Amino acid sequence: MRILVAPDKFAGTLTAVEAADAIAAGWRRRAPDDELDLAPMADGGPGFVDVLHAALGGELLAVTVRGPHGEPTPATVLLTGTTAYVEAAQACGLELTGGERPESATTYGVGELLLAAVDAGATKVVVGLGGSGTNDGGAGLLAALGATADRPLDQGAAGLPGITTVELPALAVELVAATDVDNPLTGLFGATKVFGPQKGIAEDRLPVVDGWLEELAVAADRRIALEKGAGAAGGLGFALLLLGATREPGIGLVAGALRLAQRARAADLVVTGEGAFDYSSRGGKVPYGVAEVAAAALRPCVVLAGQVHVGSREMRALGVESAYSLVDAVGEQRAFADPVGALGDLAERVARTWSRE
Repeated sequence: MRILVAPDKFAGTLTAVEAADAIAAGWRRRAPDDELDLAPMADGGPGFVDVLHAALGGELLAVTVRGPHGEPTPATVLLTGTTAYVEAAQACGLELTGGERPESATTYGVGELLLAAVDAGATKVVVGLGGSGTNDGGAGLLAALGATADRPLDQGAAGLPGITTVELPALAVELVAATDVDNPLTGLFGATKVFGPQKGIAEDRLPVVDGWLEELAVAADRRIALEKGAGAAGGLGFALLLLGATREPGIGLVAGALRLAQRARAADLVVTGEGAFDYSSRGGKVPYGVAEVAAAALRPCVVLAGQVHVGSREMRALGVESAYSLVDAVGEQRAFADPVGALGDLAERVARTWSRE
């Protein structure tokens, strides 16, 4: 059989490349004659630049930017011709904040990444959004690019109360926001309410912080705050849309770069995965995107995940034939203590069911 292995990262334990390698190693133990095609994936969050560099080549430029709490932070810009790719999580990711001081965490470093890309000669910059630890509505990014306001833009959401005016900079560069979510900036389904808790914002602070972003929206452009993707990465999507960016699903962009559709048509089975497979995966996450590609190629798709929180009916709605939980298979302790070995063992078990050997 020909197996296309196209997982996302397993957040906190494995990169997408490590996950693909672990699945392949386990699968080969059970079905050594199967032909495995490894295509590590990303949806705009952590791993976005690495996956695209492996697929597209190009030049990686090392830069140092301001981290979410002001500390010097290493990051990279991928330059392919006159198009640059940057990953917001490298400058303001949750791994950098550790869930601490989310109200003062800034996206200033993401703006510095954009400036570095332009300085390197890019006329088009694609920004991968996802995995952020910030919730400032992209105010920090705007500040780095030269925006001015009657309140400080580089002090996180906590600097925004009372803001009434924002003067945007003029940029001579094409911007693309590669998002993994389609939430608006504010409200019940906005950045703060939906994603704030995982960034460390206390429950009783959510209405307050959401109100600060609403003030930013009114000062800048309330209409754009309602657009899909404005709430991506704590509102970085909003800032990019303000600057004229077009929005493109991160999974679709990566799938195109990796020629995933062609590779799926050449396979008999598609295997994908992520840390937690739940119904939110439908919102632009890797397993759902890969399952869509598999369905278009008329190929079955199965998911290997750290945890599975959907039933068979929901799986079918997501285009997935079966989903297998690492925690259920080997236990939570081993799943976190030995993620490579545990995922390999799970892949070996799945191969018993799906391989024709």
